Amino acid sequence: MTVIPIPDRSPFGVDNLPYGVFSTAGTQPRVGVRVGDHVVDLAAVLGDAVFANPTLNPFMAQGSARWAEVRDTIAVLVRGEVADNAVLPVGDVTMHLPIAVADYVDFYASEQHATNLGRLFRPDSPDPLMPNWKHLPVGYHGRASTVVVSGTDIVRPRGQRKAPADNAPTFGPSLSLDIEAEVGFLVGVGSPMGASITPDRFAEHCFGVVILDDWSARDIQAWEYVPLGPNLGKSFATSISAWVVPLAALEAARVATPVQDPVPLPYLRGGEMWGLDIDLVVEWNGDVVSRPPYAQMYWSPAQMLAHLTANGAAASTGDLVGSGTVSGAERNQCGSFIELTWGGTEPVTVSGEKRTYLLDGDEVTITATAPGASGGRIGFGEVRGRILPARRSTPPPPLDPL
Repeated sequence: MTVIPIPDRSPFGVDNLPYGVFSTAGTQPRVGVRVGDHVVDLAAVLGDAVFANPTLNPFMAQGSARWAEVRDTIAVLVRGEVADNAVLPVGDVTMHLPIAVADYVDFYASEQHATNLGRLFRPDSPDPLMPNWKHLPVGYHGRASTVVVSGTDIVRPRGQRKAPADNAPTFGPSLSLDIEAEVGFLVGVGSPMGASITPDRFAEHCFGVVILDDWSARDIQAWEYVPLGPNLGKSFATSISAWVVPLAALEAARVATPVQDPVPLPYLRGGEMWGLDIDLVVEWNGDVVSRPPYAQMYWSPAQMLAHLTANGAAASTGDLVGSGTVSGAERNQCGSFIELTWGGTEPVTVSGEKRTYLLDGDEVTITATAPGASGGRIGFGEVRGRILPARRSTPPPPLDPL
């Protein structure tokens, strides 16, 4: 039997207990929980086949009462002795995508980010925000099939792009590849088509939280997004962290959202708005370039989920809801490089070089922490990706002879 050591001030103490899907050599992926610098095999210690699955979806679908029951059981278990074969050093396991992503919607919930982009894209407009922005959480429908786990390399996308001075569009690798540092929320229990989820029922439906990097090809996005919004500039890859912090672990991180003026319509109001004090850190090739504060986000995740389902759209177990770029009021709090370098006109120094957008071989790592119930900080792990060169397009097969 093993007593799991938990280092002082570990971001993965009993206040946290994040879930993930892991494997070891010769074994199938299954659900574990991180405690300190170890992973506990839940199928082995709890004897429940739901944790032998290669995704968290079957467990998430069991609902909030079951989530609370299991969390309480694990908290007692890891304070005592655990079977030796169920405790593995985190360095000895391979982490996998924690969920089967059912659907993916990404929002635009930071007033600072939306204001910055408005000033960049519409410099002559008297108001950088579009007229609808403070009335509803603006979002776009992403591509679930290209959500990947932290550590997956990102191939530079190809697409159409047209600079203002160009006479016609060209096709090729993105020249303005960017990141978006975000927070993602995982739906555990969905809702049927025709129904909706009110903000005060958010905790019944949201299982947990991940860090998210919505990789963005700004030149492709700029040419395509009018009038229907992002498509190929976003759909090539979205990375999420391997560890899922349970929503219950974030109770001490609850804060009020910024004052919302005008007052939102009734369907976006409720007693529990779920502002969260989460601090993100963005590293570019090992250099810290930004510290985005999630606590400044204008729209809460409860409001985002309420808006997503307000028209009767079904929510499903495994849905991923992205917050949109997290940006604060200061330049060193920007969650994207288009803001950090002000559209590429004000380079930042990375590894001793002046840089604007991502080059092949660059690596970006985003980490996050939040207040824990015992006064310390709980961690989300990391979301990390390295940029690979664009691949040549596959030539069409030869035509069959007549």
